[in-house]
Amino acid sequence: MIKHSYWKVGALAVVATGLTVGLVSMAAPAAAQEIRNDVQDLRQDRRDIRQDDRDIRQDQRDLRNDNQDIRTDRRDIATDRQDLRQAEKSGNQQQIQTDRQDLRNDRKDLRGDLKDRHEDRRDLRADRRDRRQDVRDLRHDRRTLHHDVAEKTGK
Repeated sequence: MIKHSYWKVGALAVVATGLTVGLVSMAAPAAAQEIRNDVQDLRQDRRDIRQDDRDIRQDQRDLRNDNQDIRTDRRDIATDRQDLRQAEKSGNQQQIQTDRQDLRNDRKDLRGDLKDRHEDRRDLRADRRDRRQDVRDLRHDRRTLHHDVAEKTGK
């Protein structure tokens, strides 16, 4: 009975040694795979940052256009007010109605442009927030890559 248990212990030791060697040999390719994945993550993070930069530039262009539209609408409203005052002085009812309608339309356009500007500002803030997060991800992935390379080389 005792001889059989020594044999079993010996067999278990051989199996344990084999498993350990197998796990160690599999750890090296896993480290290489981790490094490959980290490099891919870095590339994707850089792509995301470039896309965020493009989105931010587009949002800034949209804001400039919205501001220009708002200035134009405000000038139109000022002109419509002057025209309405002139029409009221002249007493021409048809001209008064036309000028009031123009004033209403320009105010409506102004409200729409203000709404567009508000949405574009919100988009710009969201894109900047996304870019900051992508930069954080890039830094984290760089640290992870550095750690994995150091771990693989045994430093």
